[in-house]
Amino acid sequence: MLTIINLETTDPAFNLAAEQYVFDCLPKDRSYFMLWQNDGAVIIGKYQNTLAEINEPFVRAHDIKVVRRLSGGGAVYHDLGNLNYTYITDAGESEALNMRAFCEPIVKALAQFGANAKINGRNDMTIEGKKFSGNAQYVRHGRVMHHGTILFDSDLSAVDHALRVDPEKIKAKGIESVRSRVTNIRPYLQEDITMPDFREMLLKEIGKSEKSEAYAFTPKDLEAIKQIKQERYDTWEWNYGRSPECTLFRGGRTEGCGTVEIYIRTDHGLITDIQFRGDFFSARDPEELAPRFIGKKPDEEGFHQALQDVEVDLYFSGMTKVRMEELLNGMD
Repeated sequence: MLTIINLETTDPAFNLAAEQYVFDCLPKDRSYFMLWQNDGAVIIGKYQNTLAEINEPFVRAHDIKVVRRLSGGGAVYHDLGNLNYTYITDAGESEALNMRAFCEPIVKALAQFGANAKINGRNDMTIEGKKFSGNAQYVRHGRVMHHGTILFDSDLSAVDHALRVDPEKIKAKGIESVRSRVTNIRPYLQEDITMPDFREMLLKEIGKSEKSEAYAFTPKDLEAIKQIKQERYDTWEWNYGRSPECTLFRGGRTEGCGTVEIYIRTDHGLITDIQFRGDFFSARDPEELAPRFIGKKPDEEGFHQALQDVEVDLYFSGMTKVRMEELLNGMD
């Protein structure tokens, strides 16, 4: 039996909590297929360094939510032009990851719309050599959660900006995302349809593959999902704090001061060291500032706290506090 769950919320933390709830708590004598969307989110792989994957100033400026998922793999950007799907079922005798088995039903369904999709590489689906779907899996206790993206009509420029990081400005441990040429599938469909129509038709196609039934979360289900959301997917500790060691580079040139290069070392999402280099003049040694940053988050609030009551001009002649915070936040 295939139980189909069509999620209506676009909150990424809720949707990932819903996946975990279905995986952990709903009856395991059946399989599940879920469709869901996130509105403006970067979803980080379980083993990635969050700061290494996101363009933090862009993400902050556009109020893009950043949430870590249970599965490995690379970071992905979600908006309402992207449709996500999840299969949850028995893993079988082998605990090895098998992406192809779960991609095949999607490829077959897309063929009904006239889209000639193919399974390519370890976890991608492509059209004419361009990626429209990335996939990942989480295996535990004989069950597998397979989830993937379907770029239907996404803002591809936002995909690039939200995930773009200058490789010369960051050195990180962890799993780095592999950027590929991407495309939306809407232009490849036989007839132009809207996202709601595409979503409905895809549900029908998947439901035809075997005996299926629709399921809506009960009030009890929703209460449990909200608790998982609050305890894990809403927390800084999960989304940022699990990040491995990373060195960020920030800085730039400021008129009247010179060039300031800032090297920020983090571990588990907190600053463990900071060093300042450049051609600036100073009345006091900038190394004296380092203890103020240790243990703080490398974000707007953390940097602001570290520089509270500091006469920045003494350490970087000609520099204002506002300008220093801009440099620290990568806004140069």
